[in-house]
Amino acid sequence: MNKTKPTILVVNDDGITAPGIKVLIEQMQQLGHVVVVAPDSPQSGMGHAITIAKPLRLDKLELYPGVEMYECSGTPVDCVKLAVNQVFKGKKPDLCVSGINHGLNHSINVIYSGTMSAAVEGAIESIPSIGFSLDDFTYDADFSHCAPYVKIIAQQVLEHGLPEGTLLNVNFPQGDKIKGIKVCRQARAKWAEEFDERIDPHKRNYYWLTGVFQLKDNGEDTDVWALNNHFVSVVPVQFDMTAHHAITTLNTWKFDHVEKG
Repeated sequence: MNKTKPTILVVNDDGITAPGIKVLIEQMQQLGHVVVVAPDSPQSGMGHAITIAKPLRLDKLELYPGVEMYECSGTPVDCVKLAVNQVFKGKKPDLCVSGINHGLNHSINVIYSGTMSAAVEGAIESIPSIGFSLDDFTYDADFSHCAPYVKIIAQQVLEHGLPEGTLLNVNFPQGDKIKGIKVCRQARAKWAEEFDERIDPHKRNYYWLTGVFQLKDNGEDTDVWALNNHFVSVVPVQFDMTAHHAITTLNTWKFDHVEKG
C-alpha cells in the first residue's frame, strides 16, 4: 500500500461497473491511493445483509488505470468485511466512501440502503466513512455536478476525522443548480407500501413491491427540506441504535414482579 498518501476504500451497492462508482473513484484518486471492492452485480436495498450460507468470491479486475479493484460475489457489507480482512490484511484504510448511489438515501431510506450499510460497516471498523447518493435512479444519471462536493467533503473528513461511532450520509439533488451544503437531521418519514399481486404463467401468485414516500416532518433543518431546496444534505449518522432517551422511562416499569413457576 502507498504510505505517502491516504488509502481510500471505495465500495457501492449498484455494482462495480455502475457509472456512480466511476465518479467516486476519479475524485478519490485526487486525494489518495484508491482500492475498490464492490459487488459483481446490483445489490440495492440489501441493508446490512451479510452472506453466511454460501462461499464468497473475490476476483481482481483491471477496469481503471492505477486503481486496485476487486469484485465480490456478496453484499455491500461483505465487500467491506473482505476488504478489511483480506485486501488490507487488517490494516485499516484512512477513509471508506460508498456510492455514488443511483437514487436518494435520505430520511428512512438509510435503514434499507446497501450504500449506507457499507459505510456503516466501515464506521464499525473505526474507519471514517461516508455514503454518497444522487436523486436520480436512471443508469445513465449525470453525476458531474456531484464531483466537487464529493471531493471537498472527503477532504474535510480526512483532515478532521469524525466523532467515534459516526459516519456521514450525503445526498445530492438533481441538476447543477446546487446552492451549497446543509448539515441536517434525518427527516421523519416512512414508506406506505403496497404489493401489486400478479399471476405467473404457471397460475401462481407473485408480488411486486410498490410504495409512496410519506413525509411526516415539515422542519427546515432536515435532509428532505435541503434536497427539495437544491442543497446537498449532510447528515451525521450513528450505528448505536439505543434509544437513550427511553431508558429512564423503561426503568420506571415494574420488572421485579416476575412470577417464577
